Amino acid sequence: MSGRVALVTGCSAGGIGHALRSYCYRCERFAAEGCRVYATARRVEAMAGLSAHPLISLHALDVTSDADVLRVVELTVAEAGHIDIVVNNAGMIAIGKTHEQPLEHVHAAFDTNTYGALRVARAVFPHMATRRNGLIINIGSVVGDIAVPWNGLYSATKAAMHMMSNILMMELSPFNIRVMNIAPGSVRSNIASNATGFSLSSTSRYTDFLPDMVRRMNSSQGPNAMPADQFARRIVSAALRRNPPTHMTVGGSAWVYKLLRWLPHTFVLWFSWRLFSKKA
Repeated sequence: MSGRVALVTGCSAGGIGHALRSYCYRCERFAAEGCRVYATARRVEAMAGLSAHPLISLHALDVTSDADVLRVVELTVAEAGHIDIVVNNAGMIAIGKTHEQPLEHVHAAFDTNTYGALRVARAVFPHMATRRNGLIINIGSVVGDIAVPWNGLYSATKAAMHMMSNILMMELSPFNIRVMNIAPGSVRSNIASNATGFSLSSTSRYTDFLPDMVRRMNSSQGPNAMPADQFARRIVSAALRRNPPTHMTVGGSAWVYKLLRWLPHTFVLWFSWRLFSKKA
């Protein structure tokens, strides 16, 4: 194939990755270049609706497995000849009190949200470096830049991803491999409904805050959330530029988080706590 080849993780139906794939094959610029998309998720059956297009291949991929990541990357290169674009989109939510999260859940969140992206980057690097061409897109979050209560573990995994993206931007530049760090605001997806590890024991000192935790979990799916297709359109358009941006903040309420980055740190923490906790 002479066109671009994209490998995207986290393509479960209803998620951001699914929309990215859906838009990729409809995008005139990708289609004109004959782009082939390798859509992946833990379970192939979770990618309902993507198999109808001839330029989309569906593959099971667990980003927490070194062997699985390497297998899919090698399969993609063997079939398509190369990989031009990688979208590290796979992720899991981690709602709850940060200091009471079970350690196994902490490990799982970092393994999926942060280490998974690094695994994929490590696997595609030799192929992209040989061709001296490639683009790695890491999907982070606005809460990786601004601290919010009841979502601390997820925020920590995305903050680590943001820093990792910045370092990779420098370290991969000698091989003409670009890195885009995306910090989405509110985007309609199924991430809240897929929440795992969220529980509150009867002896917890935080029982009064349970409604706040639930509200925080669903806050990204409010009426101002950006439709996933619109989000995908923005990302794909930016990725196809001759010089893709290194950082983008896109989605509902994105402007609020951009503003907060410029305000005094103490005020931001106070504001965030008052916004997402009971007023008592």
